[in-house]
Amino acid sequence: MSIRDRLSGNEAIATAMRQINPDVFAMFPITPSTEIPQYFAQYVADGRVDTEFVCVESEHSSMSACVGAEAAGARAITATSSAGLAFMSEMLFVAASARLPIVLAVACRALTGPININHDYSDSMAVRDSGFIQIYAENNQEAYDNYLQAHRIGETADVRLPVMICEDGFITSHALENIELETDQDVKDFVGEYTPENYLLKAENPLAVGPYGVSGYYMEARVAQAEAMKNAKRAILDVAADFEKKFGRKYGFFEEYKMEDAELVMILMGSSAGTGKAAVDELREQGIKAGLIKVRVFRPFPGEELAEALKNAKAVAVMDKSEGFSACGGPLFADTAGACINMENRPKMIDIVYGLGGRDFTMDQAKRVYARLAKIVETGEVGPVYTHMGQRDKRKEVQ
Repeated sequence: MSIRDRLSGNEAIATAMRQINPDVFAMFPITPSTEIPQYFAQYVADGRVDTEFVCVESEHSSMSACVGAEAAGARAITATSSAGLAFMSEMLFVAASARLPIVLAVACRALTGPININHDYSDSMAVRDSGFIQIYAENNQEAYDNYLQAHRIGETADVRLPVMICEDGFITSHALENIELETDQDVKDFVGEYTPENYLLKAENPLAVGPYGVSGYYMEARVAQAEAMKNAKRAILDVAADFEKKFGRKYGFFEEYKMEDAELVMILMGSSAGTGKAAVDELREQGIKAGLIKVRVFRPFPGEELAEALKNAKAVAVMDKSEGFSACGGPLFADTAGACINMENRPKMIDIVYGLGGRDFTMDQAKRVYARLAKIVETGEVGPVYTHMGQRDKRKEVQ
């Protein structure tokens, strides 16, 4: 029986952590994820968990402590944001290459340059190729539900990869929403105990974790890691199916909103989807065949499935909340365009970078995106493929 409550995204994630009761939480604070370890510290003080709560001196150290704990056979977690995620970057690659299913909660926030504490995806996108599974939430309910599924996904035998559970800094992390929580016992039954096959403290099977990868072995290790990421696609869907069966809420690689006959499609991630859906509803009332795809799983990237969902689209706008500095678009656009390269009826596609550093995304902007797509369909001319939206600029915005 679900329990109705009102929590911020940070408290929802911390609640999921408490219910799972991990073995180790290595903690270092950074805005806007600081509340997650703060809530968990109170759980430790109140005796509601028996987790080893380790306060370290940096984010690099927090991931290092998680690597050591997970390698020793413990279920290890941490949380971070922005510059903290960038600082632990080296250890993200270590954790993934060592096939350690650590779960990292990220309250996504703009990276420094210039300093900014508001939301975009520049931090998580900067480490998108670290080898972590990445799952994104639109709202507080999804942040909670995604975390409940994370350990089972990462700990799947032929996956064994770390998982990054991403929420939107301040927008999701600090805003209060009504959500459904599950009972502690139901969560424990769903997630289960961590029983790794091999670990450093298993005396009967000595092994090394993270040895030097000489040329004769490095590529094989990387290929095995790549295959594990492919396997993660099946694991994500399997765990989601079990989650739906037990708790009634359905998840997949992405959410399709009014896509049955959609010709004009917006693809985006996270909390912006709410604004996009409202725009779709208004345009549908006007007879415009608008649709939306909200990407939930970014790593592994669901390329084949996304291409299938776009097979009837005529024009697509990919919305990147992170600047790729590639001079041709952002990371979500690059992966989406790559996924569609061999489609027989490939839709026209543009990339719009928006919302950087917490810049608002409005209904008016969303409708302007669809108007631009309609013009592309009408004229057959795409115009500039890579543009920005919402910035103060002397240049006229592409219509």
